[in-house]
Amino acid sequence: MKDNRRTGRRDRGPAESYTRITHPLIRGADGQLHRASWDEALDRAARGFAAARDEHGVNAFGMFSCARATNEMNYVAQKFTRVVMGTNNVDSCNRTCHAPSVAGLSAVFGSGGGTSSYQEVEETDLIVMWGSNARFAHPIFFQHVLKGVRNGARMYAVDPRRTSTAQWADRWLGLNVGTDIPLAHAVAREIIHAGLANSAFIERATSGYQEFAAEVEPWTLPVAEAVTGVPAEAIRELAHAYATAERAQLCWTLGITEHHNATDNVRALINLSLLTGHVGRFGSGLQPLRGQNNVQGGGDMGAIPDRLPGFQDVLDPAVRAKFETAWDTVIQPRKGLNLTTMLDAIERGSLKAVYCIGENPAQSEADSEHTVQRLGMLDHLVVQDIFLTKTAELADVVLPASAAWCETDGTATNSERRVQRVRKAVSPPGEARDDIAILCDLAARLGHDWKYTDAEEVWNELRAVSPAHYGMTYDRLTEHHGLQWPCPDTDEVGPTYLHGRLWRPERELRGVLAPFGIVKHDPPVDLLDDTYPIRLTTGRRLDSYNTGVQSGSYASPLRRGETIELSPEDAVAYGVAPGETVRISSRRGEVTAPVWIDPALRPGLAFMTMHFPDEVDTNQLTIEATCPIAGTAEYKATAVRIDRLPALTGTR
Repeated sequence: MKDNRRTGRRDRGPAESYTRITHPLIRGADGQLHRASWDEALDRAARGFAAARDEHGVNAFGMFSCARATNEMNYVAQKFTRVVMGTNNVDSCNRTCHAPSVAGLSAVFGSGGGTSSYQEVEETDLIVMWGSNARFAHPIFFQHVLKGVRNGARMYAVDPRRTSTAQWADRWLGLNVGTDIPLAHAVAREIIHAGLANSAFIERATSGYQEFAAEVEPWTLPVAEAVTGVPAEAIRELAHAYATAERAQLCWTLGITEHHNATDNVRALINLSLLTGHVGRFGSGLQPLRGQNNVQGGGDMGAIPDRLPGFQDVLDPAVRAKFETAWDTVIQPRKGLNLTTMLDAIERGSLKAVYCIGENPAQSEADSEHTVQRLGMLDHLVVQDIFLTKTAELADVVLPASAAWCETDGTATNSERRVQRVRKAVSPPGEARDDIAILCDLAARLGHDWKYTDAEEVWNELRAVSPAHYGMTYDRLTEHHGLQWPCPDTDEVGPTYLHGRLWRPERELRGVLAPFGIVKHDPPVDLLDDTYPIRLTTGRRLDSYNTGVQSGSYASPLRRGETIELSPEDAVAYGVAPGETVRISSRRGEVTAPVWIDPALRPGLAFMTMHFPDEVDTNQLTIEATCPIAGTAEYKATAVRIDRLPALTGTR
């Protein structure tokens, strides 16, 4: 087990920014990172991976791939994991965000992508934004929402906070944190009892309806109001509006997925679409909004532990046989570890080496101090990134990479499944190299001669093994300004929406019916009590990005810096003023932050982000309770207390 020389972290002050890594770094005998040549760094990285594999077995290795990098990089990263290292232990930040969406959609429809296009949001009749402050978190997508609203669509916002998005809605349903399933069940029950369920669609295209109807029956409007805090009349209005709309879009983000029962949350929303037939038709569908440029693509390329490229099941012998022939290797007939279970395996001592590309789990994971401790237990940690993140500061080897959005050729896939070209505009600084070139150099040192001449060669290899992408040549992607998968032939452009098969005659659907999910309400794990009486929920702000590595290095005209946002009522109750610094404590840790008064918050609810962890590490507070299906942590429901700091004395 590694000693603790890597666990001491250097905290950056508010004025200190991240700067690009321009040369490789390796950890010396003094415990510090020092400049090295590429050969020194790559040799050290490869030796560490080989030692872990040879001494402890192939499953002692894990890969964290990057949702901001290209499809081509993610394809090569997962291939490195499965071919060079011989394991399915590969994952990405999809685990932190939308793994529950992938799990829920795959269980019902067989694929993990959103079912609709952006055009449909503009041309629909009803938009439900559930657990999504798209105005701040997905501002480009929100422009499509606004076009839909201007074209006459009604909008409902379901969120514990009256967010900037909710302010554009016809009605805001402010539910209690963690009560999404009771609300969805109550909406479903009202639809059924009002005779508004799409019985023809249910009979033709779904299974399990009777069991589902029995499950939601106890959730009457008064019961749901008592649990969710949403007025019964508002629940009824949403139910009738959604069921009677000719076309309706149901959109969600992390307010649904960052819970310990997140996959069940997703299934509860999918149930509403099956109940009303709002899926598989133009203008009606399900939209999980992705927060980074290529979260969808990382999963599509197989950078997840249970699916090979093209969302092909790693447990399917025929699928494995196809890839084994293409790659001349043997693929394990078992699911790999995801990011969450890899961290558990580190603590158990069975995972010894990690290759982390473009991710920052030391700051992005729930209960971040625990994550730092675990990373410090590794025998070998290699980080490939563009900045010296806190995760990189813990590494044995740091490899400077290229920025995918301007320094690399390739493709990326957005929330509507549209694959688009990415073109190199500038060269990376200093000695930084292209990610794929680095992976190939490491593969060569470990016995695999991969000589991709360019990103297009990688893409064509992917097309050959993924039917959903076969028709997408680089020339066609350029000609059509992107194509949506599935696109199996070179004379197709890909469907605007998915699952139109559900509207075919019943005889053609035998064996492919969409199942209703039987899910139950399960309150947040971190309980409120007299010691921790405030519910802290987390999210994003418009002016910042994720853990702040990329957005924290520039001056913004918008409000910057972390705050604890409180309702006016709670500010009065605690006797705190705007700008006053307070202590926020949970059962895992404590931080200090200035107060911001937000009238959009209801009493008992507080809000923070993870954008400024060098100043306020919010994830020291959050709980590691995870969804057993998807492995996503419950970032949205932390129990905290607020304490005023002692007044300074002896000053004028």
